[in-house]
Amino acid sequence: MQLRLDAADRLVELVEERRGPVAADDAARTVLRLGSAVPVGLARSLLDEAVQADARLRWAGDLVALAGAPGEALALEDATFVVFDLETTGLRPGSARPCEFGAVRVRELALCERFTTLANPGVRLQPGVSALTGLRDDQLRRAPPVAAVTRRFLAFAGDAVLVAHNARFDMAFVDNETMRLTGNRVAATVVDTVGLARRLLGRQPANLAALAYRFATDARPCHRALPDAEATAEILLALIGMAQERGARTVADLVELAATRPRRVHRKRHLAFGAPQRPGVYLFRDAHDQVLYVGRARDLRARLRSYFRSEKQRPAVEAALGALAAVEWRVLGSELEAALEELRLIRELRPPANARSARPDRYVYLRRRGDSVVCSSQPSELGPLRSRRRAQLAARALQSVEWETIEDAVPKLRAKLKRLAHDLRFEDAARLRDRLEALEDVAQEVVRMQRLRGMCVCVVVPGEQEGTRKGFWVAKGGVVDARPFAGTHGLEWQAGLAAVARAEPTLAPDAADDLLTVASFIRRPPPGLQVIPLAHCVHGAAAEQRATWSSCVAARSAEAGASSSWTAPQRRRSR
Repeated sequence: MQLRLDAADRLVELVEERRGPVAADDAARTVLRLGSAVPVGLARSLLDEAVQADARLRWAGDLVALAGAPGEALALEDATFVVFDLETTGLRPGSARPCEFGAVRVRELALCERFTTLANPGVRLQPGVSALTGLRDDQLRRAPPVAAVTRRFLAFAGDAVLVAHNARFDMAFVDNETMRLTGNRVAATVVDTVGLARRLLGRQPANLAALAYRFATDARPCHRALPDAEATAEILLALIGMAQERGARTVADLVELAATRPRRVHRKRHLAFGAPQRPGVYLFRDAHDQVLYVGRARDLRARLRSYFRSEKQRPAVEAALGALAAVEWRVLGSELEAALEELRLIRELRPPANARSARPDRYVYLRRRGDSVVCSSQPSELGPLRSRRRAQLAARALQSVEWETIEDAVPKLRAKLKRLAHDLRFEDAARLRDRLEALEDVAQEVVRMQRLRGMCVCVVVPGEQEGTRKGFWVAKGGVVDARPFAGTHGLEWQAGLAAVARAEPTLAPDAADDLLTVASFIRRPPPGLQVIPLAHCVHGAAAEQRATWSSCVAARSAEAGASSSWTAPQRRRSR
């Protein structure tokens, strides 16, 4: 059954993406990932079960088409709603079953017929359910079976719009029982009064009792199906009035207002239709064409579709999706090229939803000023560093001792730490310990950057066109050239080498970002990536800087022995 439901979901996505019915053979080849074309008759037989089992789909000859949601175009005054509530034997639709149905028909914004009955679930009530509802097993044993009651309820509902409080819970049970009877889900449009209340009332409580008290309903919720359904119906009428004040005119407008945030994002999935299964970058734009977010992907289609599913995104991206009006993508030859293009776009456009750490203007550097070291935003060999706090602690550590090189400073700081611990100056020792740890972390980052600035290679990746390649010449602290690559004997190769020869060493933060990105792909190369060393390119300054900083990378285990003598007394004093 799960395979059938997954196939139905993929069929719905395919028809929506194509913006119209899809031929059966094309749909079968795409959804079932068949390697070759199949006859139309065979394709229909493969897809028929998924199409017949899902109310969103229908056959239009030999085409798979969307059935469309019934009733959403109706005006609110003309629509018929069936507000219902269930009492169940438990909380999980797979193991628990309904034991009471209650429903109220709302026609022309007035309460009309009622429907209520107990149902025999065939299982015993959980004690908590019995205590909450007042229902007893002997009452349910005399009731008609759940299957018969479900048929009567569906007949009562007809083609009306279904409404429930926390509809996701109740519809899960109704869908489960309907699947047992017919193999299909319920095709009706559904409105959730919880989502509608939260959208219209803001942060105020949206539970049924609180809403009934707020709107002074005649029916009082009591954890029985019909009273709860009647209270929900009165709440629905009050919320429809508030929705009309906000401009809602049709059932579709009401459904949109009642949709949860993930559902509202899901409704924007058509913005990603047509994205290719190729590497590239993508830009989220709002209604004013402002760029909200920039990202990269190995597979643009899969990555963009992931934003419109139920997975939770980080808050900044969630906000961007809420304001999203258009998605733009640019196909590139490789993920490395996409990563470098992403960095360039972030630097130029400054999208508000991109991570702050990706902003090179937030980097800091260590600089010598007289006999001391300061934390500065001006580029130097001692950086870039992402954490200003760690850089400041490292600078204070260096200011506390006399030093000519970093390799002299670290042993002196460790000796000072031992003296402070021996003299029972625990607070001073704790401060120095934190500064020394920060200095060691900073040193590791600086050594890594100096090693990267000494790198001189040509990184070759697949090009945008099939069978082509593109080269990135990395030297003197940055990516100095990028051009098509046809081998080490062509004009492009000579032009790349000339660009390396002309380039000047750079400490710019954007160049450092590019270096780190290239290094991440070299460390874990994807298929098709080739690294060609440029042996004649030697960056002497980088060699000197690496020698200066090499000894400052200290092992934490060596420092742990020095700090163990004062850690416990410090804790005793802090008490």
